[in-house]
Amino acid sequence: MKPRIEIVEPQAGWPDAFAALKAAILIAIPPPHAIHHIGSTAVPRLPAKDVIDIQITVTDLAAFDDSGLVARGFVARLGLVDHAPPGRDLAGAERLKRFYKAPGRPANIHVRELGRYNQRFALLCRDFLRTHPVATAAYALIKQRLAARFPDDDDAYYDIKDPVFDIIIDGAEEWALRTGWRLPEGD
Repeated sequence: MKPRIEIVEPQAGWPDAFAALKAAILIAIPPPHAIHHIGSTAVPRLPAKDVIDIQITVTDLAAFDDSGLVARGFVARLGLVDHAPPGRDLAGAERLKRFYKAPGRPANIHVRELGRYNQRFALLCRDFLRTHPVATAAYALIKQRLAARFPDDDDAYYDIKDPVFDIIIDGAEEWALRTGWRLPEGD
């Protein structure tokens, strides 16, 4: 049975949970890579599901050696690709990723290739929300209402939440051009 979708108030321990997971990942995977705290738990003052999302950026997704992660109890989910915003013609490689559930504390590990649309998307949206409190508050309200309406229906929750992020990325792209935003090296 899937866990209920529950949006909680921001937790002071989320950055520390990320740091602990990052340390475990660093032991488990060979370089080169960058590790970032992504998703709602990476945005201060944003209510979220109590699940830490981490992005590992690698130079070649096909060559990524996950044996260290698997040996440490990270569970792979095969065949996942990221959502494509309407109107964006994204080749399959732009949305490919590897995905793992962490053992213990709820966490999702997304492994994406440097320079791909999905790799940039996660970081740009995070940084945009960190600097735009009105957009962040509106996004929080949408997530809270969706979780209240669809607490046991992941499909319905994401069918609405994903297009909301498509709107956010549109504003984030304009903000990135205006500010000269660049991909951060790592957290």
